[in-house]
Amino acid sequence: MSPEVDLDFLTGIETFIDRVVRPVESRYAEELEETGTIAPERQLAERRLLRRRSAEDGLYSAGIPKDLGGGGLDVETIAHGYRIVGRSGLLLADRGGVLPNVEGPQTSMRAMNEDQRRRYLEPLLRAEIEGCFAITEPDAGSDASQVLTKARQEGDEWIINGTKQFITHGQYADFVQVVAKTDPDERPSRRLSVFIVDKGTPGFSVGATHHTMGEDRPVDLVFDDVRVPASAMVGDRGGALRYAIGSISQARINVGSLAIGKSQYLLQQMIGYASMREAFGKKIGAFQFIQGHIVESSMEIEAALGILRTATTLAGEDTDEARRLAATVKVYATETLTRVADRAIQVHGGLGVTRAGGVERFYRDARAMRIYEGTSELLRWNMARWLGLPAQ
Repeated sequence: MSPEVDLDFLTGIETFIDRVVRPVESRYAEELEETGTIAPERQLAERRLLRRRSAEDGLYSAGIPKDLGGGGLDVETIAHGYRIVGRSGLLLADRGGVLPNVEGPQTSMRAMNEDQRRRYLEPLLRAEIEGCFAITEPDAGSDASQVLTKARQEGDEWIINGTKQFITHGQYADFVQVVAKTDPDERPSRRLSVFIVDKGTPGFSVGATHHTMGEDRPVDLVFDDVRVPASAMVGDRGGALRYAIGSISQARINVGSLAIGKSQYLLQQMIGYASMREAFGKKIGAFQFIQGHIVESSMEIEAALGILRTATTLAGEDTDEARRLAATVKVYATETLTRVADRAIQVHGGLGVTRAGGVERFYRDARAMRIYEGTSELLRWNMARWLGLPAQ
């Protein structure tokens, strides 16, 4: 870590996890051992309480710029905060229990007008309400220009129609920032706009829940002639892609940092188990193949930390090199986590594939982390362009 990192903040994160989150999660030890998880409704309730405590302690909004009401801490400090969350190995610390979901301070926050900031942003940073950002659709994933949800202006209102898919926390959100096509005849980068839609607005409903292999339960959001006032538009008309992409590099750094932390947790689990478990009259940590799994994981984690350090040094710069490094840490760290989780299962043997073993859920998490905030394939394609290779 560089000397600029706020060590007091990181200590605060560790203390909060140990004194607040860990005792809460310990109440669900039996459920975790039996099922490998905590029931979604209980996760939701506990995370809401934890999030509010984190906000009261000044942790939750520490990475949001000061002019938006946050703590204004630097990207590297916040990245290591996410790493510490992952390193804890606690289910309730992840996914918004201590820090916001991995998205950076979305550029759409800065585009909000004063009334929108008062009604949505300020209570959001106090963890009093929840929001979500809805851009993904059945036919618009990595290629956001293919969004089909439409917004048609009628007097002082906009009428929104369409379906969003795989929206994280959509079922719990008090409001949603939805991306819709307002100007189909414009160039692709200017066709889409962002609107705020409140929970309970007529025509707005939660559709199917998608049961993923990990802990996430994203949902479809359905907009059927949803009417919102003109004042519900966030920022400039046609600015949606700019807002969505504006903070994506920080989001990718945060995803990578979380993955590094989870890899560090699994490394310690492997070391602990290999130092305790006996086979053929000796600790299995004495066997070369087991040592290889552990050492290989250690080397890859150190490499990921090095990439993270370089990426955070350039974070905030509007350059291809900064974007390339943010993508690099996201791809390398999440793929490292996949390999480390696989090795952790192997080291734990039969116990590793059971829910009671406590490591298999990290493999499921890792697989999903290679998709959101940019798939590994898409990011490699982007990195090739940022390195100066010809575009297709």
